[in-house]
Amino acid sequence: MSGDLAARQAELVAALVAGGPLPSGFAPAPVEAARRALLRKRAGDVARHWPLLAAGLGTGWPATFTTWADRRPTNGSLRDGWDLARDLRDRDALPPLGAEELAVREAASHYDGRRPPRPRRLPALTRVGGAVAVQVAGRVRLLRPAPR
Repeated sequence: MSGDLAARQAELVAALVAGGPLPSGFAPAPVEAARRALLRKRAGDVARHWPLLAAGLGTGWPATFTTWADRRPTNGSLRDGWDLARDLRDRDALPPLGAEELAVREAASHYDGRRPPRPRRLPALTRVGGAVAVQVAGRVRLLRPAPR
């Protein structure tokens, strides 16, 4: 019996946060409302880790994030923001403040998109959307801001 409950709970969690199908026996409207509320909460968590990215998108932040995050399970707020920033960069939609924040993060840490970021040991120079950041001896400096 507990295996059935655990399986149903896993199905519900997948429907709420990972785009899984709605399990039988649940009303679609309340589950959808909870799913949207969780996406909004997640957007706020990511904005706390990526304040310049969120500020650069302005009033479009919640919609941009929730559209991107919908049907994607979270990897944590830091990594979700990093993945979103890279996606926006790849689509030429990253605002200048987000480009600067991404350049600084990528100079400071190595992140391959699969494992958690880890600090760089060697000097690094990164360019994102015209922004240039350098890391030497653990200190990161933004050498050139992104064009506005």
